[in-house]
Amino acid sequence: MTRATRTAEYTGATTLCLYLAFELGSNEWKLGFTTEPGAQPRVRTMPARDLARLTREIADAQQWFGLKATTPVRSCYEAGRDGFWLHRYVTSLGIANVVVDSSSIEVNRRLRRAKSDALDVRKLLGMLLRYHAGERAVWSVVRVPTVEEEDRRQLHRELRTLKQERTRVANRITGLLATQGIGLPPGTDIGAAAKTVRLWDSSPVPAALRARLEREWEHAQFLRTRILELERER
Repeated sequence: MTRATRTAEYTGATTLCLYLAFELGSNEWKLGFTTEPGAQPRVRTMPARDLARLTREIADAQQWFGLKATTPVRSCYEAGRDGFWLHRYVTSLGIANVVVDSSSIEVNRRLRRAKSDALDVRKLLGMLLRYHAGERAVWSVVRVPTVEEEDRRQLHRELRTLKQERTRVANRITGLLATQGIGLPPGTDIGAAAKTVRLWDSSPVPAALRARLEREWEHAQFLRTRILELERER
């Protein structure tokens, strides 16, 4: 009796499926394959973003489980740094993929994980089976934007990044001045003030600190100009 036959008997299904869960890392990906709950999954490790290897691994898994090459494949991965390009690739192969909101995944209270920790591929695979068995509440599925929708977000994201950097620069300047007991009103031209302001003993700002303040102020002015340009484009 083949694995495929056992799966059909277990589920009562007339159409078999290969289930695939991705654990995505910067350098390596883990792939978990199965066809039924409770079965020992096939777990493979491959170089990240190697699409030719991924295609081979899927074909090898179909053969290993005794499935036809035309057997439907259902997959999932957690939303994160890799974005949606992988979703677009696997769906172009005819795979039914879901991108999962990692913060929505149920986690044992005693084993709470950091938000950035990747879920083990075996657990993710088990949850994929439950999801397709009808347990829709097992996680939240992320709506995948179109390429055009995602591209339109770039301007907003760049603006947000620049404003965050502007705040960091302003805080650095304030902190550097505070180390010398100096406080200047908001809007002060730091580049000019660094040359004229005096310390507690009426001595000038030390040369290296003055040079750093001038560089930070120059960077702040660049950020201000770029933010204004992008806001006009919006």
